Amino acid sequence: MSTTDSSAHPSHTAHEIATQPDCWRKAAAFAAGHGAALPGRGERVAVVGCGTSWYMALAYAELREQAGHGETDAFAASLFPVDRRYDRVVALTRSGTTTEVVNLLAGLQGQASLTVITADGTTPAADVADSVIVLDHADEKSVVQTRFATTALALLRAHLESQGPLPEGVRTIAEAADDAERAVVAPLSDGMCAAEQITFLGDGWTYGLALEAGLKMREAAGAWTEAYPPMEYRHGPISITAPGRGTWIFGPVPHGLADDVARTGGVCLAESGGSAGALDPMADLIRAQRLAVHLADARGLDPDRPRALSRSVVLADAHG
Repeated sequence: MSTTDSSAHPSHTAHEIATQPDCWRKAAAFAAGHGAALPGRGERVAVVGCGTSWYMALAYAELREQAGHGETDAFAASLFPVDRRYDRVVALTRSGTTTEVVNLLAGLQGQASLTVITADGTTPAADVADSVIVLDHADEKSVVQTRFATTALALLRAHLESQGPLPEGVRTIAEAADDAERAVVAPLSDGMCAAEQITFLGDGWTYGLALEAGLKMREAAGAWTEAYPPMEYRHGPISITAPGRGTWIFGPVPHGLADDVARTGGVCLAESGGSAGALDPMADLIRAQRLAVHLADARGLDPDRPRALSRSVVLADAHG
């Protein structure tokens, strides 16, 4: 049994989630004309962001290293090691106004090539960058980030494709966008819709996606979620899984893990990865985004306006 989410008056978030396949395709075409602003093979690269953007940075950094394109680190902007040297720093920032990102880039001017990927090219982050890539077609009205974040990752994935073979099992953006078409209409899992708690798991580049899935559920629906690498899940966090709770795995499932979850009585969902018929993990993230909106609607919450959050964190008393 499964549930299809619907609403007579869909939120901005729901609409933005549904537009991701086309956004990804446009980003893939966009990548071809902005190669000079993106990491070249052999460059030592750091990718930075805050919140959702940091999680996309984690995913890209792992993909780039797996593809053998060069050392790639990912940091929350507030945790960047300023004494460490990189050839290029790529900042992901939808608003272009986030204080930690703007201050970091300003402090790094002249030390590395600075690339900003943003939805608005007229903002402070763009002003201090050497190169700016504007994905305004993926901008959002909702406070909750969905399509901008995945479109930025689609751009970076498409650029990796243009530089050489992808890591084994990783699909092209064209294939991922086709999977996304399926993900925006696929029925949601009844077990996950009913779960009082969900743990998201991801290995390698999909760990960032697992973190992001958990964040979307907390932001939009105030849900109780956690996220871990699959092998670390066995070292304690599995104790939270029980009847009425779920475990959602992005990418391939480590041997025996589904059985471990079954012994707890929890629900296990693993429908992304390299197997035939499975979704690209980034497309699977769309289903988690849709679940967050579904639960928000069921709880009478507005997914566009999460409690205590704003579109951008701008710190009035920040120094930098």
